[in-house]
Amino acid sequence: MSAALPDTGAALAPEVLSVQGLTVSVRTPAGDRPLVENLSFTLRRGETLAIAGESGSGKSITSLAIMGLLPPPAVRITAGRVSLGDTDLTKLPEAQMRALRGARIAMIFQEPMTSLNPVLTVGAQLTEAIRAHTNATRADARAQALAALQAVRLSQPEQRLKQYPHELSGGMRQRVMIAMALALRPEVLIADEPTTALDVTVQREVLDLLRDLQREFGTAIILITHDMGVVAEMADRVIVMKSGCAVEEASTRQIFSSPQMPYTKDLLAAVPRMGMGKPRSATPTDTVARLSDVLVRFPLKGGILGRTVAQVHAVEHVSFDIRRGETFALVGESGCGKSTIAKAIVGLAPHQGRIEIAGQSFADLDAAGQKALRRRVQIVFQDPMAALDPRMTVGALIAEPLLIHGIGNLASQRAKAAELMGRVGLTEDQLDRYPHEFSGGQRQRICIARALALQPDLIIADESVSALDVSVQARVLDLLQTLQREFGIAFLFISHDMAVVENISDRVAVMYLGQIVETGTRAQVFGNPQHPYTRRLIEAVPVPDPSHIRAPAPRLAGEVPSPVHGLGQGPARLVMRDMGDGHLVAQHA
Repeated sequence: MSAALPDTGAALAPEVLSVQGLTVSVRTPAGDRPLVENLSFTLRRGETLAIAGESGSGKSITSLAIMGLLPPPAVRITAGRVSLGDTDLTKLPEAQMRALRGARIAMIFQEPMTSLNPVLTVGAQLTEAIRAHTNATRADARAQALAALQAVRLSQPEQRLKQYPHELSGGMRQRVMIAMALALRPEVLIADEPTTALDVTVQREVLDLLRDLQREFGTAIILITHDMGVVAEMADRVIVMKSGCAVEEASTRQIFSSPQMPYTKDLLAAVPRMGMGKPRSATPTDTVARLSDVLVRFPLKGGILGRTVAQVHAVEHVSFDIRRGETFALVGESGCGKSTIAKAIVGLAPHQGRIEIAGQSFADLDAAGQKALRRRVQIVFQDPMAALDPRMTVGALIAEPLLIHGIGNLASQRAKAAELMGRVGLTEDQLDRYPHEFSGGQRQRICIARALALQPDLIIADESVSALDVSVQARVLDLLQTLQREFGIAFLFISHDMAVVENISDRVAVMYLGQIVETGTRAQVFGNPQHPYTRRLIEAVPVPDPSHIRAPAPRLAGEVPSPVHGLGQGPARLVMRDMGDGHLVAQHA
């Protein structure tokens, strides 16, 4: 299968990567079963090739096969050739392949928390990668690591070098992964969902960074993503995969303007678009959750005695309520405090102020009362692999909330788990598998099924569909809304995907540096945004149309205000000014 390249200049460039007849199989008791079958494509210098398709279609397996990272002996290449220049990567010993990874071919992984070493600081991991492939001194490697973090606009990069992965938000960890992959300017960069965990403004900056890298160094990029807006903006060509096979390949313009295969048409039809939100028929009623003047601050230790010398003001004077049957969306950049609010609501982060669920506060209840109240609020976390116990089967994980609260017997609990698997697009015969046997998107669906098990009053969905391809995302969003109508469930929907928020929300709150800067109905926030930062978020949303010419988005100028303050000091009101020259200035006033 082949297609004419678009006239982007990449067609005339030399070929840097060739994949011919690639078949990747997994060993089963019945014999080898192909996960990727007879896949062929080439990649030229300075070209971006997007591989799109549903979760489980073989996109990530393809990238791991190219990088020589398939888990042996269960999964292996059984046919085909992968060539980087004149080097056949499938024939290289591991020692030689290790020397190529990072230096000539690099990868940005989908799940940063499981890709970063939890016992090493960010700085140690970045400098280790740089020194492994260069003759840089420790000081030079540290300077390069700092420059890499600055390039991906990570706030307070000096401080981030000293922190461990668990101290960073999901989006921040993803930016560290991107910085690590770009630090050595590889010939080929495989980006497996590189912007999944990023808000739209940082996503735009990262995409600009990737384009700058291509222009300066001619880097070839394989972009694996379910975000068709990113595909439209970044890719020269697109390969659409389904069930391990390439079903269509063409230029990006051709894929979007005249897709040939029914699967490709369905994929594009499922893409959420701004301005296409359906009218909400449900009328929110009584209040399910109320936050009143909530503050969350984390201590920073220093000195010989390790005393608290300052505090990170993660959430500052946040107040809002969520009503039964309503979807209340919380949006903002990575690290702004969205997930911290979610953890505070379920009692996983210490806070000041008052948080009530159905009129009750965890602080006012004994242990038995707190357990009963937790049944009324469930959370779907951002990182599904970290949220699921790897030693438990999926069936046991979904049934566990029923077991903890003494609902039903083992037979009814398993039947409920099977029913929920079906409702999130999985099958009953997968109940006895373990989390590592599923793709990232499938693991997120399992987390959603687990949260639904107790039919709670409030579900906190923290980036709950960020890892899902658009078709599965559409089904899950439809499922959430169906359950909302059926049971009157309220949702706190935390997301950086503004198109999804515009399609699903009733009300929206916009956060920046721990503070809410704008709140309103969906129509008010998206139709007539008042705050410059809200306008910046909306203008940064990628449009799933290759012919769309994006207007320049306002950029932040100067230093981003620090959330770190001395003891007893709190930040004043956050002010963001539009300078009228395409730049915004944020400061505490």
